Amino acid sequence: MSISFSSLPARLTLLALFSATTFYCFYKSRRLRNLKFSLSNRFSNANPKNPKIIFLSQTGTSKTLAQRLHQLLSSNGVVFDLVDSKSYEPEDLAKETLVLVVASTWEDGKPPSGSNFLATWLSETATDFRVGSLLLSRCRFAVFGVGSRAYGESFNAVARDFAAQMKALGAAEIVPMWEGDVDGGNLDEGFEIWCGKVVGVLKGGGVLENGVVDGDGGEVGNDSSYEDSDEESEPESEIVDLEDIAGKAPSRKSAAVVESNGKLNGKKEMVTPVIRANLVKQGYKIIGSHSGVKICRWTKSQLRGRGGCYKHSFYGIESHRCMEATPSLACANKCVFCWRHHTNPVAKSWQWEMDDPVEIVNTAIGLHTNMIKQMKGVPGVTLERLTEGLTPRHCALSLVGEPIMYPEINILVDELHKRRISTFLVTNAQFPDKIKSLRPITQLYVSVDAATKDSLKAIDRPLFGDFWERFIDSLTALKEKHQRTVYRLTLVKGWNTEDIDAYFKLFSIGEPDFIEIKGVTYCGSTATSKLTMENVPWHADVKAFSEALALKSNGEYEVACEHAHSCCVLLAKTKKFKIDGQWYTWIDYEKFHDLVASGSTFDSTDYMAATPSWAVYGAEESGFDPAQLRYKKERHHKSSRVESG
Repeated sequence: MSISFSSLPARLTLLALFSATTFYCFYKSRRLRNLKFSLSNRFSNANPKNPKIIFLSQTGTSKTLAQRLHQLLSSNGVVFDLVDSKSYEPEDLAKETLVLVVASTWEDGKPPSGSNFLATWLSETATDFRVGSLLLSRCRFAVFGVGSRAYGESFNAVARDFAAQMKALGAAEIVPMWEGDVDGGNLDEGFEIWCGKVVGVLKGGGVLENGVVDGDGGEVGNDSSYEDSDEESEPESEIVDLEDIAGKAPSRKSAAVVESNGKLNGKKEMVTPVIRANLVKQGYKIIGSHSGVKICRWTKSQLRGRGGCYKHSFYGIESHRCMEATPSLACANKCVFCWRHHTNPVAKSWQWEMDDPVEIVNTAIGLHTNMIKQMKGVPGVTLERLTEGLTPRHCALSLVGEPIMYPEINILVDELHKRRISTFLVTNAQFPDKIKSLRPITQLYVSVDAATKDSLKAIDRPLFGDFWERFIDSLTALKEKHQRTVYRLTLVKGWNTEDIDAYFKLFSIGEPDFIEIKGVTYCGSTATSKLTMENVPWHADVKAFSEALALKSNGEYEVACEHAHSCCVLLAKTKKFKIDGQWYTWIDYEKFHDLVASGSTFDSTDYMAATPSWAVYGAEESGFDPAQLRYKKERHHKSSRVESG
């Protein structure tokens, strides 16, 4: 017996059977997915009846802010569930009555990696004509964005999209979205204002069961009293005080300066009160509105006769007479290994008020010498070394930020040289024109943090879209300088230690006199850096990497010096700085200053000096000056390494 499906009834039967089967499979799939999600959340504290605080976070900043908001609301008697977006079921938004969102914008205006599912669902649902504009009609919401204004059009793109898409699906905004700027210095202040508005609405409207706001919540977001203005109304002190919650940002009421929208007396300032507080806490002395100085641990070490830094071993710097400073606390990168954990501002160009270069130098020296005086009476500090330390002879313009961003950098350098203070300047290779226009520097560094475009973007996290072209142009500009030049390589295991060939290709572009290769310094894991001790190479690793690079150069560069305590090795141009088997990596500083004062043209070989045997690579001292007293710290835990220096 055969069955024919040529008739219309038979075809309809087949279609119905197919549709039923498809629906059943879809139903089973959905049930399985929902079952898995329910099981994964069975042990969470989320209550489907409670309103939600949802955070979208990559480095932890948004999570921290969401936690503050959660604590703030709890202290005001309002119960919310704190939810990570990566574990949130997007379709549950249709069941929510009140949602507060703290959303970070990551690279290229994209959401944090763990928040892609929620962001994609919301975007697709908002543009699906089959859904309509009533899906979230029961929901009230407010969004706070966390981003960096330095990224231009993508600034807070995720938060803006989130708010727009929620409204497109029928949700009512109770407080207008706030765009927080992590690099503007006013993130905490903006968050405080936004929280004040949220709490004010919730208290004023009265949060009822299931988070429903009593009153017309949909009208709140359009209230003109919540629009941004130059004269923000103060949140009521009994409702909001984020300083009490987190102990971070200084209170706006107690600020010593009149601040409005990140400006000082109507003029934009680089070091806002929040940035100043963070840097001062780290030991910086702030100079004027955009400069800083800080005493280095190696300065203290050599004052005590316990050894100098790698610059002492490689170039003859007197560490106890070295001043570490910068005329620009701002930078154009957000490097993953930043020592300052991104507490300094970032920008693509100079956009602030500018202090006088002579005043910066005078103040820096004054603050530095005051810090030196505080070393009086410290064990090991002799009167001779203390007296020498009070007259700095070197300035490392590498403290933090990007020194060549400062428009008057040449005048500042000239002022240092007039006082016979040598200059070591480090640039992050994003301002090639500034490198070209620099006057003679004792030693000019370019940070070469990676050898390929992709790895450089991952490590330095630059603001410029054409960062790679700027990087290559900076190396090219270095080639035209007559004085000593250096490539500075910072090795981060798992990030940039496998690119020997690619690094070697960069040598021919800038033809540096020296190549410093240093293991990354571990400064602790933070919200802005997830590096661990696993990313820190051993000195043996750095030596092996350096030797491989030297071998690759076919004798053009050789390993000249090392400083084991700093996990640092120096490569030098063989024909230029090795004469009759003797290395000349040290500097005749007095000769340099005489050459600068003469106004004549000179190059790096005109002020080189012989390197002592203890600093040469492979020496028994491993770069430790035998004139200093080696100090060994006592360790009371097992399997520890003994450090010297």
